[in-house]
Amino acid sequence: MTGAPLPAAAVRAAWCWDGADVELAPIPGGLINATFAVRRGGEPIAVLQRLHPVFGAEVNLDIDAVTAHLAGRGLTTPRLVRTRDEAAWVVDDGRVWRALSWVDGIAVHAVPDPAWARAGGELIGRFHRAVFDLDHAYHFTRAGVHDTAAHLARLEARVRIPLVPSEPGGGESQHAVELGREILDAAGALPPMPSLPRRHAHGDLKISNLLFRAAAVPEAVALVDLDTLGQQTLAFELGDAMRSWCNPRGEDAATISFELPIFAAAIAGWTAVAGGLFDDAERRSIVVGLETVCVELAARFAADVFDDAYFGWDPARFPSRRAHNLVRARGQLALGRAVRAARADALDVILTTR
Repeated sequence: MTGAPLPAAAVRAAWCWDGADVELAPIPGGLINATFAVRRGGEPIAVLQRLHPVFGAEVNLDIDAVTAHLAGRGLTTPRLVRTRDEAAWVVDDGRVWRALSWVDGIAVHAVPDPAWARAGGELIGRFHRAVFDLDHAYHFTRAGVHDTAAHLARLEARVRIPLVPSEPGGGESQHAVELGREILDAAGALPPMPSLPRRHAHGDLKISNLLFRAAAVPEAVALVDLDTLGQQTLAFELGDAMRSWCNPRGEDAATISFELPIFAAAIAGWTAVAGGLFDDAERRSIVVGLETVCVELAARFAADVFDDAYFGWDPARFPSRRAHNLVRARGQLALGRAVRAARADALDVILTTR
């Protein structure tokens, strides 16, 4: 999130971070939550976040429980930091704030090369193996996550009744009408999604949600952005990861590519650690999920061109949220088409990697 105001004094005081030796600074790059690094005496000690209203405050109870399970299995993970009153979160001016422990590492917004993909795949494999036997009933569940039909229906409704050019955002919406129709056509050509079990999942494994240590052989350290923890199918869990990882140009680029070597390295890393937990049908579904989630996210970005309400945007590069989302929607549709062209090769990677 760009341009979010610094936390109020009452929020800082809840964690005893209102002293002169504590500094808060925004961490850029997130699309949803406003995030700040907390430093005492110049050393990072925590991350403070203002949650987007899409997340209920109770999601923090899920983070607390799941990360305790991960830590018990030896994984490095951020942990919930309770307030001085032992609260899991605080509310200020109607918005929920929470704190998480600091984990050293670097985040990247594009996979530098297949070695990084292999390391990231191994980390996700460790996560999936750790939560495979997790016994937890989630306090908060996001409604409609990867409900592809619902996202497409929402876009279809916006395409039918676009803004007129004289209204705010009307120019972008006219471009989004044509693009929306292309997205809906692409959705009609998606392969059918098989019936799959729901597993404990991170829920948003884009590459920037992994922390790494850069070295001759890169090491993936921890998963962050844990608001999306829950249960979903492997198709969407790893399909969405590969959507992010295998397009090194990122979501903000007008041109894209689907890099099969990155896909193969990531799948090899994940399979080496956790592949044996899943049968061939679930593993094959990763490719179906990859193509589906590209089109689904294109629909979500395109719908937000009309709504101008959900995704964060970069005012340094784009004149408006609508303009940013228009570029994102075009890129994700192009990526979905590239995945379709490489579908057979991607399936071959899945079936031959053991």
